[in-house]
Amino acid sequence: MRIFDELCPRGPEWTVDWPRLRSAFAWLRRLEGVEQDPRHHAEGDVATHTRLAAEALASLPSWRALDPDHRARLFAAVLLHDVAKPYCTRTEADGSITAHGHSRRGELAARRILWELDAPLGFREQVAALVRHHQIPFWALERDDLEEIVLRVSITASNDDLATLATADILGRVCTDASAVLDNIALYREYCADLGVLDRPFPFANDHARYGYFATPGRDPRWAAYDDTAFTVTVMSGLPGVGKDYYVAGLDLPVISLDALRVSLGVRPTAPQGPVLAAARAQARSFLRTRTPFVWNATNVSRQVRQQVVSLAAGYGARVHVVSLEAPPGVVSARNSSRTSPVPAAAVERMIGRWETPDLTEAHAVSWLDTRL
Repeated sequence: MRIFDELCPRGPEWTVDWPRLRSAFAWLRRLEGVEQDPRHHAEGDVATHTRLAAEALASLPSWRALDPDHRARLFAAVLLHDVAKPYCTRTEADGSITAHGHSRRGELAARRILWELDAPLGFREQVAALVRHHQIPFWALERDDLEEIVLRVSITASNDDLATLATADILGRVCTDASAVLDNIALYREYCADLGVLDRPFPFANDHARYGYFATPGRDPRWAAYDDTAFTVTVMSGLPGVGKDYYVAGLDLPVISLDALRVSLGVRPTAPQGPVLAAARAQARSFLRTRTPFVWNATNVSRQVRQQVVSLAAGYGARVHVVSLEAPPGVVSARNSSRTSPVPAAAVERMIGRWETPDLTEAHAVSWLDTRL
C-alpha cells in the first residue's frame, strides 16, 4: 500500500522516521499521553511503546529479508497494534492500569483506518487479524483453545507474521518478564511449525470440513467430513450503499430482505427489530425445509449476526456462501444519500464501528467484491 510503502523503513539505514509517521497519522498522535502499567511498560506512554516496537521490528533480520510489500504490511500492523488503547485504558481500584479488550477493539479500528486509506482488502484484513491476535503468542501455551486460534490465524493472516509482531511488541517494552515472554513466542513458533501452519493455511480436506471445524468446538481438523450439503444459501454482507440490492437482483433467486420486511410490517429501522427477524426466520425455514436455494439480504456487518443466519441454514444441510460487498467511504456515503430513504448517518456510523469483514472460517465459501465501479 502506497503510504506504508513510502513510510516503511528501508536499507541500508532501516530508520523509523517517527516525526513523519506522527504527522501522517492522527491515530498515532492520539496514543500520546495514554498511560500504561509500568510493570509491563516502564518505557512510557503508548506512543513511546509503539515507536520502540516499530524500531524493534525494523531491526529484525527476518523482517528485513521479506519482500517490500510484506515488510509494509507488518510495519502497518506494528503501528496499529495498540491503536485502541486510548479507548480501553482504565485505572483500576488498586491503582493498576489496564487496557482490557484493546486487541478486539483494535481490529475494528485498524479495519476502519485502512478502509479510509483505501488499502487493498487483503492487506487490510491481514493487518486487522494480526492486531486482533497480537497478544496470543505471549501466553499461548496456557490456552485451551490454542489449536483453534492457530488454525484461524493460518487462514486469516500468518502465524509467522504474528510471532514476528509479538516479538517486536516485547522488544519495544521495558519490563522484567521480557525474556520469558520471548521464550513463549519461540514455543508458539514451534507449535505452529509442528502443525504445519507457521507460514501457510491449514490444509482442511474440503470446505465442509473447514466450516465444521470452526463451527463445532472439539472437532478434529484432520477429519475429512463428508460434504452432504444439497443446496446453497447466499448470505449478503455489507454496509448500506455498497450495492447489495443491485447484486441480489441479478441472482434470480428467492430473496429474504430485511428492508422489505420492515416496510411490509411497518417497523421503523430505529424500532426494535424482533418482529422483522422473526418473519425473516419463518421465511427462511420455509425455504430450508424444501431445500430451496435463497438469498438472505441484510447488512450483516458483524460476525455474530452473520453466524445466526449461517448456523440456521447449515443446520438444515445447506452449503452457505457469504458474499461481502464493499466500496470506499465516499462511494458508500454518496450512494446512501441518493437513496429514496437513506439510512441515517448515525446508524451507518454504528455499523462501521462494528464492521467485521467475513472470512473463510465462517462459512463454506466467501466472496469479496469491490463495487466502486
